[in-house]
Amino acid sequence: MDQVIGSWAFIIGVLIAIFGGIFAAAVAEYAGYITLVLVILGLIVGFLNIGDKEVPGFLLAAVALMLVGSADLEVIDTVVPPVGTYLSNIVTNIVVFVAPAALVVALLEVYRLASTPKGTTAK
Repeated sequence: MDQVIGSWAFIIGVLIAIFGGIFAAAVAEYAGYITLVLVILGLIVGFLNIGDKEVPGFLLAAVALMLVGSADLEVIDTVVPPVGTYLSNIVTNIVVFVAPAALVVALLEVYRLASTPKGTTAK
């Protein structure tokens, strides 16, 4: 059941991030609610979807997405308006969605590593 909830949280989060980015101007008055929903869905994904084996890959992907989020994608508007704005909005929403999941996974991993006595291996 947790996998189903986590999978749906991921799918819904990505769709909200994409549609929220494309229609950002139309839904600007709801931006706070959209952000809140993305954060909550990200937390759900972080708690339910990422197992021990996926931690390194997930955290690396999360860092990569956050770096992409810092890129000035709106400059693409000078060549193909308004594609850069749409891309920038979508990536920003995806970062808002992934960051809470990364926080949960990173904290759980730090706890796991810190709670393992020195010289032993964690399971």
